Amino acid sequence: MHDTEPLAEARALTAGYGSRPVVRDLDLEVRPGEVVALLGANGAGKTTTLRALSGDLAPMGGEVRWLGEPGRAPLHRRAREGLAFVGERAVFTRLDTAENLRVGRVTTEQALALFPELGKRLKTGAGMLSGGEQQMLSLARALGRAPRLLLADELSLGLAPLVVDRLLRAVREAADRGLGALLVEQHVHKVLGIADRVYVLHRGRVTLTGTPKDLRADLDAIESSYLAQKTIHATD
Repeated sequence: MHDTEPLAEARALTAGYGSRPVVRDLDLEVRPGEVVALLGANGAGKTTTLRALSGDLAPMGGEVRWLGEPGRAPLHRRAREGLAFVGERAVFTRLDTAENLRVGRVTTEQALALFPELGKRLKTGAGMLSGGEQQMLSLARALGRAPRLLLADELSLGLAPLVVDRLLRAVREAADRGLGALLVEQHVHKVLGIADRVYVLHRGRVTLTGTPKDLRADLDAIESSYLAQKTIHATD
């Protein structure tokens, strides 16, 4: 289904901090139009993988390819070329919602097309928004620029299930329009509902890959063996 060239690709990637590798010999790719889930326990290397793919962390070995070319372009350059990185509620808390959108060069129309809920909060300081509203704002700023690739690190961390559904649905709809997305998620069942492919990391190595259908049959075993949390207690 996704037969185009990968947007981002890791080949035998080893990455970490100082002289200590966190991920080793990792092979991974994200193509246009697909949502890829990256699962694993805390400390498995998920954030390190995202940072290396984004250009925020230099590889210790192997290579990262961006738009088909090897290289070590920094995150800000890749951002200009169509990469968006969303972490936990990355908003400017001293600015209001509309100002956050302007700083991100996204119009209110673009943002409200994704999340109409923000319409009544445009003049509200971002620091006064709920956690779910802050993450909607973060994701609206990212998707409103129509990026080629979205890297999202714990997009739904600590949020209520209905908010998680809204965020993941927005990513799925953007992928259906051609976006490639790599999501680090602890809401395993929810992300499997929108993902096309899955990688499971365990102690810095990819131990399982497949489609959600492939993995769902063995999900209990996967959770007990590789994932730290089966249940997320969420609030908004």
